[in-house]
Amino acid sequence: MTQHKPKLSFWQIWNMSFGFLGIQFGFALQNANTSRIFETLGADTANLALYWLAAPLTGLIVQPIIGYYSDRTWHPTWGRRRPFFAVGALLASITLCLMPNSPVLWMAVGVLWIMDASINISMEPFRAFVGDLLPPSQRTTGFAMQSFFIGLGAIVASFLPWIFKNWFDISNKAEAGIIPDSIQYSYYLGAFMLFVTVMWTVFSTKEYPPTKAGEEKLRNREHRKIDDEDKFKTIFNRNGILLVLCGFVISVIVFTFTLEKELYVLGLGLLVFGVVHALAANYIRIGKSYLGIVHIVKDFNTMPKTMVQLARVQFFTWFALFAMWIYTTSAVTSHIYHSTDPTTQAYNDGADLVGNLFGVYNGIAAIAALFLPIVAKYTSRRITHFIALLCGSLGLSSFFLVTDPVWLWVSMIGVGIAWASILSIPYAMLSGSLPAEKMGYYMGVFNFFIVIPQIIAGTVLGVMLTHLFNGQSIYILVSGGVSMGIAALMSLRVEDQDEVIIKNS
Repeated sequence: MTQHKPKLSFWQIWNMSFGFLGIQFGFALQNANTSRIFETLGADTANLALYWLAAPLTGLIVQPIIGYYSDRTWHPTWGRRRPFFAVGALLASITLCLMPNSPVLWMAVGVLWIMDASINISMEPFRAFVGDLLPPSQRTTGFAMQSFFIGLGAIVASFLPWIFKNWFDISNKAEAGIIPDSIQYSYYLGAFMLFVTVMWTVFSTKEYPPTKAGEEKLRNREHRKIDDEDKFKTIFNRNGILLVLCGFVISVIVFTFTLEKELYVLGLGLLVFGVVHALAANYIRIGKSYLGIVHIVKDFNTMPKTMVQLARVQFFTWFALFAMWIYTTSAVTSHIYHSTDPTTQAYNDGADLVGNLFGVYNGIAAIAALFLPIVAKYTSRRITHFIALLCGSLGLSSFFLVTDPVWLWVSMIGVGIAWASILSIPYAMLSGSLPAEKMGYYMGVFNFFIVIPQIIAGTVLGVMLTHLFNGQSIYILVSGGVSMGIAALMSLRVEDQDEVIIKNS
């Protein structure tokens, strides 16, 4: 890529971010309605976290791969990232149409896997897009613009079932095992918006071509071999053995004490990651250290310091978010509407409210995103993120105190402020610490620290619900609030290499 990156105009940044509007249509519909669809098709509330593991697992697999190959892709017409935008948008639009037509639970879970993978194919290169095209002084603005479109798309998408019911008199109820018409129409419109907006970015934005050295590296795999092969072969073998042993021990404990089956996923995840380390070591041994799997494992073990610090923040942040996405519907319907039966009007009114609440926090995020660059300029990105996460912690924890649904709108203001920062500030801080030629690759690896806490949440939240909270979902939301508070404190310790540039720009 070129070394000097000129500042882009407002509308250029607008166009390069516009695809996130549609991507968030897909994610918002998924987050607000997937648990509802699963429960409608007969899912047990205690198993929701296990079914939701499809989302983080596909992200864990897809994003590093897409990041790696998008760094090594170049087409004179389509560019580097845009081919992945287009393919992901097409696949995601198809699966969005399939999801509300799932006749049985197993099909809905399977479609969720494919849908989440497809959305990730489009979404992952968008993060690297900002680092590719914008100079350091504009990166906070670039990621904030993405947050604006995420919030705008999410508020509209989250309200769609309510809009179809109240504006177009389309029913939000259906017979047992049937997805309501208001949900189906929402998914169809979401599919259309995702495809159109992503393709707008594809055709309205140009990318910088690689340098001659970059082109040579794309062509010659020998130039992609890692340095210090013997050193990393030893590290990979050692870490692989440790991970496999940890995964095996956890699995044995779960089997011996007949613990919840969700915990097997945690053990299996460690086993698989250990095997991946062993495979990477073997590829180095046979002279194939240029392969993507080797680079993924190497960079996971040699992350920049800023990335390690942000990883800790991300862990507690996304654990909280995953708890909110899974259990808000069951918490609100049971704690405030006093119904756990998906066929009752009270349950469906509560579930509709959750969709509207998700829309509100995304709308707040869209507004807050416009002010994040200003706050960061006069304080710092660390302080900005701390304040935002603290607002989210208070908002999420306050659900426990609410008896009148009206006050939930206030709670969601705090969550919305946090969401705006979560979607922009960590990526802005991270991009300044990454080598330009590995921007997409490292952004994909960074997704590990979004996915891993979600996988852990998916394995332990059901256990917590059953054994600690006696089936009361509201306490899961309080736990999420505490987790986000911990993330807020940790954000103060992140070293932001671009901080001086931002203050002087």
